[in-house]
Amino acid sequence: QVQLLESGGGAVQAGASLRLCCAASGYTGSRRYYLAWFLQSLGQEREGVAASYISGGSTYYADSVKCRFTISQDNAKNTMRLQMNSLKPEDSAMYYCAARPTAYGANWYVHLSYPYWGQGTQVTVSS
Repeated sequence: QVQLLESGGGAVQAGASLRLCCAASGYTGSRRYYLAWFLQSLGQEREGVAASYISGGSTYYADSVKCRFTISQDNAKNTMRLQMNSLKPEDSAMYYCAARPTAYGANWYVHLSYPYWGQGTQVTVSS
């Protein structure tokens, strides 16, 4: 059973930076996984922010965060990071870490294709 634990959220002003971390455990076997970040605003569906293979390599981003956010992994620590720069008020949301086997085949941003989720961490950006 894959377990994910997020950390690093907080309240900042517009233009500031935050780094979110997702500690992953429970991987078994040699199956490849996507690790992804989603955000969810009140009353809205979860939206894909960024994703990458657990082993590193290709990265994927929502258009709204390209050139501002960077997803990376520290495989030695089984941790995935989301570096968020130039934050905007519209980035405010609950951010979730998610994982799924790549064999599922759906696009990375389809939240319903992810069976494993962290508890979320709140990001609030004030203007």
